[in-house]
Amino acid sequence: MIAAPPLKDLPDVEHGFGARDDGAWLEPASHAWLKQVHSARVLRCRAPGEQGEADALITTTPDLWISIRTADCLPILIADPSARIVAAVHAGWRGTAAGIVSHTVQQMVALGAEPSSLVAAIGPGIAYCCFEVGPEVSPHFGAEGRTCVDLAEANERQLLDAGLDLDRIWVCKLCTKCNPGQFYSFRRDGEAAGRMVSAIRII
Repeated sequence: MIAAPPLKDLPDVEHGFGARDDGAWLEPASHAWLKQVHSARVLRCRAPGEQGEADALITTTPDLWISIRTADCLPILIADPSARIVAAVHAGWRGTAAGIVSHTVQQMVALGAEPSSLVAAIGPGIAYCCFEVGPEVSPHFGAEGRTCVDLAEANERQLLDAGLDLDRIWVCKLCTKCNPGQFYSFRRDGEAAGRMVSAIRII
């Protein structure tokens, strides 16, 4: 399990970025999850269980874990402990291009969060070194032809544009494809890849 220092230091917030050996570390009765569809859709949840098709969850419900599953896409966890709001975001290239993390911050603000009070952690995912894309993807990131894309940097930029302070954004530097002993990777393992579970809750 990986903990992000700025989230770990927050009062009344618990979180974790799962690795390949962590298994299903949450009991079904204790957390909410999504049917992830690589969208920019954000849902608010109040109870455990599957919440529907979307790629981000927000909750103000105490003791409810909200979770997402990844195997190269980025898990992003966001919290405002003062407003008692947390979010879990699944950001692949499609969701990133559609502004999934920006939409999540907007909805958190609509529920009472302050952008300058938010703390965000971008967990392990496929890094620039391994995420080569073709001409069908590169224009979404201001490039052309075959190139490498930095998903973490793109999401960090969206968080900054949404009003978060740079010193309140933490980025994990670990690449899922480069570290087979620690992480699952769809790019590396294809359909045989498992999924890591990352989650956050307010207590």
